[in-house]
Amino acid sequence: MKEKQHKLFIKNMVCQRCVLTIENIFKELNIPFHKASLGEIDLIKKPTNEELEKIEKELRNVGFELIVKRVNKIIEDIKKAVLEYLNIGIDNENLKLSLFITKNISYDYSYLSDLFSSVEGKTIEQFYILQRIERAKELLVYDQLSLTEISYQTGFSSVHHLSSQFKKITGLTPSHFKKIGAEKRRSVDKL
Repeated sequence: MKEKQHKLFIKNMVCQRCVLTIENIFKELNIPFHKASLGEIDLIKKPTNEELEKIEKELRNVGFELIVKRVNKIIEDIKKAVLEYLNIGIDNENLKLSLFITKNISYDYSYLSDLFSSVEGKTIEQFYILQRIERAKELLVYDQLSLTEISYQTGFSSVHHLSSQFKKITGLTPSHFKKIGAEKRRSVDKL
């Protein structure tokens, strides 16, 4: 499995001297990193809140700024767009997820995809599948729809497709999950 990256995005990094300055700041703060490049630094581990405060202070002292808020907003906007796409349902099957996202967020999809993967440690498509499975779990627990109707509502092409994805992610068949119920559901923020 690919190791989760911990990138920090830094405003005003425009030259190689800036990269060296950033590297020196992280060395002085004893925060290990893989590499620094224009606009970002790849850390070995996620920084603590205390480390983030020190980083922000040192960056400000030399004219740089963390772009935490902008990146977090873009990630949250992507998640919202995915959930909205899921809620639209099968009626909009002609509109691909990537097109739906770029209609709602005015960035190139490859940029959004790379950013999401680097921050979340999973692709947008993997996040979308997890959301579909969580929705299927919810519908299974409510026990008001058939498996065919659930597969249709969650955008799977067939019951077989839903069942195989469900088993791949949860380790259970939908019918077995239905028997054990709600204790296997996770909240969206834990995905």
